[in-house]
Amino acid sequence: MEVGNIMITEILAIYMGGGSLMGYLIFIVPTFILAMWAQSKVSSTYNKYVKVPSRGRITGAEAAAAVMRSAGISDVKIIKVRGHLTDHYDPIGKKLALSEENYHGSSLAALGVAAHEAGHAVQHKVGYGALKARMALVPITNIASSVLPIVFIGAFFGIMGAFSLTLLKIGILCYVVLTLFQLITLPVEYDASARAKKELVSLGILGNDEMVGVNKTLNAAALTYVAAFVSSLSYLIYLLSMLGGNRD
Repeated sequence: MEVGNIMITEILAIYMGGGSLMGYLIFIVPTFILAMWAQSKVSSTYNKYVKVPSRGRITGAEAAAAVMRSAGISDVKIIKVRGHLTDHYDPIGKKLALSEENYHGSSLAALGVAAHEAGHAVQHKVGYGALKARMALVPITNIASSVLPIVFIGAFFGIMGAFSLTLLKIGILCYVVLTLFQLITLPVEYDASARAKKELVSLGILGNDEMVGVNKTLNAAALTYVAAFVSSLSYLIYLLSMLGGNRD
């Protein structure tokens, strides 16, 4: 459940031909505030429920294994990785990576996050359409993410000079890709959480009364994906408005 981060170089977009301070304040600042609030929300909620132990004392790794076993998945390896909330599912390498605190932890937060990642493994097994679409977009999304800092820094320093309009168009194309990727990510993440919540109860790992902590943890995490989509869409609209200004 890796949460998205805002690239610092994105703030350089205001200097790309035609950008106005008012437009930046209208389109960008509110989304920046939303992203910071979402990050704060998931951090505070996770930190609260990582301190609440589950009654069964089952670990996150064991919970993830149980969810996958229930779905008939036996070819996904559960591994431990460093970092805070670095949990993720690797569909290419067939690995389910859990941060140390969630791999060994038996808290409500740990079980929720671990089961969520197992939910992605289940999506992969059943051929969930949105996950397949997101996987297909990963290569071009990585390229777009790599190109954007170069575009913005070039525009900021005026390196490209007469090619500023071309830079703007490249920036717009990159944000079209990123916005589409973030849009497709939403159903993928919400569906994985729904699968996780259902399995934790049906497998007897958690009681219904314990699901409050899981629900709040996963719902808070989902906000970061919503914020990431809103942020990408806002930058796209902002750059499109700049393109329109250049054509006037």
